[in-house]
Formats: sequence, C-alpha cells, structure tokens
Amino acid sequence: MIELKHLRSLQALRHSGSLAGAATQLNLTQSAVSHQFNEVEQRLGYRLFVRKSQPIRFTAQGEILLDLADQVLPQIHQALQTCSSPPKDKLRLAIECHSCIQWLTPALNTFRQEWPDIALDFKAGVTFDPQPELQQGELDLVMTSDILPRSGLHYSPLFDFEVRLVVAPEHPLADKKVLEPEDLTDETLLIYPVQRQRLDIWKHFLQPSGISPTLKSVDNTMLLIQMVSAQMGIAALPHWVIESVEKQGLVVTKTLGEGLWRRLYAAVRDGEQNQLAISTFIDIARRHASTLPFIKLA
Repeated sequence: MIELKHLRSLQALRHSGSLAGAATQLNLTQSAVSHQFNEVEQRLGYRLFVRKSQPIRFTAQGEILLDLADQVLPQIHQALQTCSSPPKDKLRLAIECHSCIQWLTPALNTFRQEWPDIALDFKAGVTFDPQPELQQGELDLVMTSDILPRSGLHYSPLFDFEVRLVVAPEHPLADKKVLEPEDLTDETLLIYPVQRQRLDIWKHFLQPSGISPTLKSVDNTMLLIQMVSAQMGIAALPHWVIESVEKQGLVVTKTLGEGLWRRLYAAVRDGEQNQLAISTFIDIARRHASTLPFIKLA
C-alpha cells in the first residue's frame, strides 16, 4: 500500500523535475529515492512515471496519486498543527503555592491582555490538592513544588525560592545564628490548613529529624504574618513573600539549617506543554516571577 512518504516523493519529483532534484528536496540520496519508487511500483503493480523522460512525465496512475497528495498532505499538515495547538476558549489554572498569588495576579492580567479570547478560570485555595484534577482533565495547568512520579504530567521549572523561618523580632530564635530542627520542638508552628506532608518545612526539615512541634492552622498569609508578629507562633514562608514586612521590622526571617530551597513548576499533562496558549502562559508567568526578590530563575 502507498504511504505518506511516497506521496511526498511524488510531489518532490513533480516540483524538481528529476530524481536528483527530488532527492535534494527530500534530503535523501538519489539511489534512495529511486529505490523507494521501484519498491512502491512493485507493490502497486504499475508505473508512476516514465523513466528518463525530459521533463518528467507521470503515468495516469501517477497523476491520480499526485491529486491525492495535493488533497491529503495539506490536510495532514493542518491537523498536526491543530494537534500541537488545539483551539481553546478557556484555560483552567490552579496553584499549590498558597502565597504565590502576589506575583501571579499581574501574570494573569498580562495573559488576559495578550489572549483576550481565552477565558481564565483560576482556582486557588489551601484545602484542595489540584494535581489529581490535572491528571483527570479537570484542570489545564497547576503551579506546584511537588513532582509526582509516574504521573503522566510534565513539569516546566519556573524559579527556585528559599523557605525561611519567620519569627517576631523579640522571639528567642531571632538571635540564633544556625537553626536546627530541634530548635522548633517546643514551638507553635503556624501553617496553612493542608496535610502536613505537603508542607516543605515538615517534609524536608522537621520529619527527617523526627521533630513534631505543635501545628496551628491559619487560613491566609496576611493573618499568619500578623500572628507571628504578635508572638502567637512561628511560620515558614518563601523569603520573597515577607520581604516588605521584614523591612518594616515586624518580623525576622532565619535560614533553616543550611538553607531550604524549593523549586516551583508549571505542571501540565504530558504532551500538552507545547500547546501555544499553555506555553505562552508559562513564559508570561516566568517573566513576571523574574522581578521577585530572593529567587533564582530555574
């Protein structure tokens, strides 16, 4: 049976007028092109063009297949383009970094200006786990620090950020040069209302040392910072989140151990990372994130 490569070779032969020219156009050797035509002609049982004719003269069967090539190949090209960037009227986003909305808002606004025909459906919250919804097709993109192995998801790196301990200036830990997990044993750690396994400070700092301080849930970042300033507990937040508050002297930030650095990713279903709307949004998000203090672009 005839294949797409045979249709392309027929078009190249018509365009160039010779086997040598067709071979150059197809980036093949002349012998390879000649062998390809001999093979398909034997398979079909008839000639497609007259050898040694100047210019190349196609048989009736060759003309029929050229007409087929002119119809089919453009349709295939268009279909592949559509597969790479299927039309979207909505982009459904979610974020796991609960304090990231500060820099994400201008990125969302920029995308709306550049892609006014695509509605943005943005979901943020501290009580849901969005990656399973991404896997199930309920979301199109999730910003997260957690990579799920063998998940069928693709993770595009955005930036690296440091998680720092946040305490009141009067807190005893404010004067400590090096913080170890044991220093938090008797503290009240203010956290977002999520499973502790999703907390960077728990998973990468406290749990490996077997330290389990008292945990107290707080719904939003501003309230959490106010409670830390009032010495109602301590917290762990990305450094850039609390830069302005620290400059005001309301809180102090401390390095956790040798430094607790994490990476934020844009997660999409594998194979969809090159869709134009998605790749554009990731580029815009990365561009806006580059203005944040205390981060390293990934």
